[in-house]
Amino acid sequence: MLEIQSVMSGIRTGYPARRCNLLNHHPRRRRHADSTLRAHAAAAELILESPDSDLLALVAAASSLRREYFGNRVKLNYLVSLKTGLCQENCGYCSQALGSTAPILKYRWLEPAEAVRQAVAGIAGGAARVCLVASGLGPMDRDVDRVAGIATELKALHADVEVCACMGLSKAGQAERLAAAGVDAYNHNINTAESFHDEIVTTHSYDDRVNTIAKAKDAGISTCSGLIVGMGESNTQIVEALFALRDLDSDSIPINFLVPFDGTPMQGRWDLTPAQCVRIVALARMVCPNKEVRLAGGREIHLRSLQGLALHVANSIFLGDYLTAEGDAAADDLALIRDNGFVIEGEQLTSSEEERQPRARRRGAGTTVLPNA
Repeated sequence: MLEIQSVMSGIRTGYPARRCNLLNHHPRRRRHADSTLRAHAAAAELILESPDSDLLALVAAASSLRREYFGNRVKLNYLVSLKTGLCQENCGYCSQALGSTAPILKYRWLEPAEAVRQAVAGIAGGAARVCLVASGLGPMDRDVDRVAGIATELKALHADVEVCACMGLSKAGQAERLAAAGVDAYNHNINTAESFHDEIVTTHSYDDRVNTIAKAKDAGISTCSGLIVGMGESNTQIVEALFALRDLDSDSIPINFLVPFDGTPMQGRWDLTPAQCVRIVALARMVCPNKEVRLAGGREIHLRSLQGLALHVANSIFLGDYLTAEGDAAADDLALIRDNGFVIEGEQLTSSEEERQPRARRRGAGTTVLPNA
């Protein structure tokens, strides 16, 4: 049986928080830093390779960190896709990418009033953060102005709600303009390990992504950056990506699980099991214990019945639908949170248990209706 606590302690305390700074020192220190990196990366891989029989112990250990920093709160986030499809990038995992024939919605920019209306619907459902997302490599200045205007209007209506922008690779000065309009956060996922990046996309580089995160941080905006798992990466590369996110000091870390749409290069790829997804989320919590860890796209189809278990490790989810895929009904998301003993962040009133009634059987034996089998 894996000694979860000892492995977790090694991951938390031993891995250098700033590899680049350590490696700028004396060669002897560089060798020591490299040795430490290898040792704790190996410890992290043990988590991902642990047997299913250790899963509850792993969740209990990671959950202690989750509750230390976030109590029993769950943060709701809501996506508004301002522009969908029509992207010139060749990201192999993405249904919006160049060459994709996935049967998704495709449209150009929403009118600002419609974008605000969609965002307000999410806020009414309990979202504490609205994510304004536009497909494409990166924004033109006029696109930044458009999103800044939407953010300003949302802030006027709901001053306490966080606004996150996700518009691709940013140019100099654009993050500052978003910040001035009241945008609280900028999302740009690294998506995978640097060593695997060129296997999934070649129209931009890993460094392009890291530099965009740095620009947002320099502008004083909270950074949101995470990954996609299930694309064919190894456990070693999942560990590499999670420690890279730790080094980037991203404030929130969305964990996406590949949605393998037909019509994309990754169609038919179903590498993940629900238990492995939980292990990945648990490792993210151990590597980044005080960061917002979010269950993001694909959670419903990959975690399946273990979504509730994963909430004992993650502290944030997306409410409702995603950019190109539908999620669970919003009411089911809220029930998932409450049924697992959590409260929604920012909720002012304690919701009473919804009225429930037993349903008399009207199918199967003794009826002419097919059985529930």
